[in-house]
Amino acid sequence: MNIRDFEYLVALAEHKHFRKAAEACFVSQPTLSGQIRKLEDELGTALLERSSRRVLFTDAGLQLVTQAKCILSEVKTFKEMASGQSRDMTGPMHIGFIPTVGPYLLPRIIPHLKEQYPDLELFLHEAQTNQLVSQLEDGKLDCLVLASVSETEAFKEIEVFNEPLSVAVPCDHEWAKLDEVEMLELKGKTVLALGDGHCLRDQALGFCFAAGAKDDERFRATSLETLRNMVAAGAGITLLPQLSLPKEKQKDGVCYLPAVNPTPSRSLVLAYRPGSPLRERFEQLANTIKLQLAS
Repeated sequence: MNIRDFEYLVALAEHKHFRKAAEACFVSQPTLSGQIRKLEDELGTALLERSSRRVLFTDAGLQLVTQAKCILSEVKTFKEMASGQSRDMTGPMHIGFIPTVGPYLLPRIIPHLKEQYPDLELFLHEAQTNQLVSQLEDGKLDCLVLASVSETEAFKEIEVFNEPLSVAVPCDHEWAKLDEVEMLELKGKTVLALGDGHCLRDQALGFCFAAGAKDDERFRATSLETLRNMVAAGAGITLLPQLSLPKEKQKDGVCYLPAVNPTPSRSLVLAYRPGSPLRERFEQLANTIKLQLAS
C-alpha cells in the first residue's frame, strides 16, 4: 500500500461516490475502484459493502478511514517540516474564512500580503465554521480566520481583532437620529438574524436575548448582505459586525449605530493545529492582519 491509496480511501469516504471521489483525486473511476480493491486484498478485509448502490463502509472500513486521515495529516506535517517552509513566507498556504469575515477582511489584507510576501501562494476557502474546523482537522487547510467559538478550542488561536457589533436600523427608524444605542433599548424588540450554521447568529442573538430582545422566527438570512437589505426594506433591525459596515453612518437606507452598555463584540482569531510546524508563519500572518485592521 502507499499514501495514494489512503487518499483514495478518504476521498471515497467523504464523497460516498466513486466517480466524485475519482474526480477529486484526478484519476479515472476504474483506477480508484481498482486500487481500493487491491487495498482490500492486501489487508485481507472488506472495506465496502458492494451489494448496495450506495457507497457503504464496513465497520473495519470506517476505522481505517479514520486512521488514514491521521496518516495523511502526519505526512503533510512531515512534508512541511522537510520543505523548510516553517519560517519563510513562501510556497502554498491554504486559509479558511467564514462568510461573515472573508468578504470584508480579504480586500483589506490581500494586497498587503501580496506586496509583503510575493513568494507566498495563497489558496482561500470560504465555508461555515463546522466545515472549516473539519477541514483543518483533516489537514486540508493550514489555518483559519474566524470568530473564536467552542469548536475552535482544540486549536491554537491568535487573536487578530476584537470586532464590535453595531445596531442596524432603517433610516426612518426612531433611533436613526441617535449617536448610539443602549443594548437595553432592545428589550421587547424583534431582531433579524442569520440562519443556523453561522456562528455569528448565536453570538449576536446571545447579546440580544440578554437585553430582552427576541428572534424573528419568520426569517433566516443566508448572508450579512441579505440582513442589510432586509433592514433597508424596513423589515426589522439587526446587529452587524464592524468590518461589514460602510464608513458613513447612513447608506442605502440603513443607519448604523454603535451599541453600548455592554458593547457586543466577537473575537476574530487565526486558528491552527497545535502540532503544525508552520507556527511562525501563522504568527507573521496574524501580525499582518492585526496591523491592517488597526490602520
